[in-house]
Amino acid sequence: MTQAYVDRRWTSSDGLSLYARDYAAAPGEAKLPVIAIHGLTRNAADFEHIAPLIAESGRRVLAIDVRGRGRSDPAPDPMTYQPAVYAQDVLALMSQAGIERAVFLGTSMGGLITMALAAIRSKVIAAAIINDVGPEVSPVGLGRIAAYSGQPVETPDWAAAAAYARRINEIAFPHYSDADWDAFARRVFREDETGSPVLNYDPDISVPIRAAGAKALVPNLWPMFTRLTRGRPVLLVRGQTSDLLSEEIAAKMRKRAPKMDFVEVPGVGHAPMLDEPEAKAAIFPFLAELP
Repeated sequence: MTQAYVDRRWTSSDGLSLYARDYAAAPGEAKLPVIAIHGLTRNAADFEHIAPLIAESGRRVLAIDVRGRGRSDPAPDPMTYQPAVYAQDVLALMSQAGIERAVFLGTSMGGLITMALAAIRSKVIAAAIINDVGPEVSPVGLGRIAAYSGQPVETPDWAAAAAYARRINEIAFPHYSDADWDAFARRVFREDETGSPVLNYDPDISVPIRAAGAKALVPNLWPMFTRLTRGRPVLLVRGQTSDLLSEEIAAKMRKRAPKMDFVEVPGVGHAPMLDEPEAKAAIFPFLAELP
């Protein structure tokens, strides 16, 4: 199978070489591109299913590796691992790629980065799909994520990597098979020089979380969410069993933004992979209504 994307690099304001998978739009009428942004410990590979489908529907997709993840450079200063800095990195990509406005697809931390963009330069966001995160998050889920982020793991082979992926994420995907966990591991690990799998992110991404302590576990981003949802289409995706975006927080978001579209993915926790039928059945009609 041929690779569905080309490699794209861009440079951050502090000189890092950053990476994105660039999926070309299918021929036809020009439409706004989609910028897809992954979660805390993940990378562009999380969108390997949905991105080609969006591209086939006529939209270019840029699935990025946030600094310190995947094929993007690690940051010399770990305190730059923060949503406001990530948002500036996205603006640098848009500037260097000649993109004035885009549709944003943000999973977990990617959704927070999208909210940060709404505060910094709202006009670049034509619409947004926010996957399983809100302007307030459940301490239960964030505590779970903080507990493993940046921690060393022993994974001498791919079987061990798959076992680790399963241990950390089985709560979200109880229906996954051994093959699913192997595929999952190959998205979140890379091989080091000895051929052993290692987590595909800089362990220092957790430094700002540890530095902030308890304050980091309950960020209040409601003003940013209000800015994001004012006057533009937004779709919220929630995993039915999510421990990060609770039912209560999702209900509060829908009350604050009554025009926001919403879909719940059954039997899945934090965060849906967006290959689920229910997620796709909401995402593609939403995108079809956009310029």
